[in-house]
Amino acid sequence: MLIVEPAHPMDPAPRALLKQSHDLMQQLFMPEDNFFFGFDALCSPDVYFVTARDGAEMLATGALVQMEGYCEIKSMFTSAKARRRGAGAAILRALEDHARNLGFTRLRLETGAALESAIRLYERQGFTRCARFGDYTPNEVSVYMEKSI
Repeated sequence: MLIVEPAHPMDPAPRALLKQSHDLMQQLFMPEDNFFFGFDALCSPDVYFVTARDGAEMLATGALVQMEGYCEIKSMFTSAKARRRGAGAAILRALEDHARNLGFTRLRLETGAALESAIRLYERQGFTRCARFGDYTPNEVSVYMEKSI
């Protein structure tokens, strides 16, 4: 049974999954094009961090950061063996619900063009491509997306 719940990113299971995510991003993208949140940033009080698990098996992570006028999705990652099991979509729903409960009406995210399956997930969940936002530096690898909620 899939359980999505708030978690602490420094707990062993979420930390291990985040480490996998960071390692993958470092393999795929140059350092200047890597915008993943580090562990310290994920522990900030303005970050809402959740995980999806099936029993004790950690499947996915995601975070929501409150920005000026919108919330940004960060640290979305699903373990390779858990893909296509609905964990990513469940994380997105939980983050969207939290943003809505805070009174926000827009979600945004940045992802890499090489992450085609992630882009398809975001599109299935109602995200559309948009212009660069926030303090992201112009580059050739980022895809920016948003969703009204």
